[in-house]
Amino acid sequence: MNDFDFLAGHWNVANRRLIKPLSGSAEWEEFPGFSVATRHFGGAASFDEIEFPTKGFNGLTVRVFNEETRQWSIYWGSSATGALDTSPMVGAFDGNRGEFRGEEVCAGRRVPCRFVWTVIGPDSARWEQAFSDDGGRTWETNWTMDLTRA
Repeated sequence: MNDFDFLAGHWNVANRRLIKPLSGSAEWEEFPGFSVATRHFGGAASFDEIEFPTKGFNGLTVRVFNEETRQWSIYWGSSATGALDTSPMVGAFDGNRGEFRGEEVCAGRRVPCRFVWTVIGPDSARWEQAFSDDGGRTWETNWTMDLTRA
């Protein structure tokens, strides 16, 4: 519990996203983001909203800690889709690094997905998303967010 307390506050976010994941392409796009995060349930829940001003959509993340399993479930919603993905990414922190696994849609099919959160310091963090095309044996990072406290 309290693993996402570091995230509470306002953040500037430098995004770098692979344009065509799992295609062999190495073409990336970079764009800004602005995020506001809050903590809830005494640290057992976290919520943030991120704005991507140059992309024309917003996203939100809901994270809930399960005291029994000692794991987090992470849910993503987007104004681009108008939906909340109810298939969570699930995992935990070990020190300043959190790893979470689940599935995402890539090119119309569900693929294994991994999130890695790294707490760099009180005013800096990094989030990475990777997909796997071989059942999780290897991973291709396709989106990074470098967060700096605003």
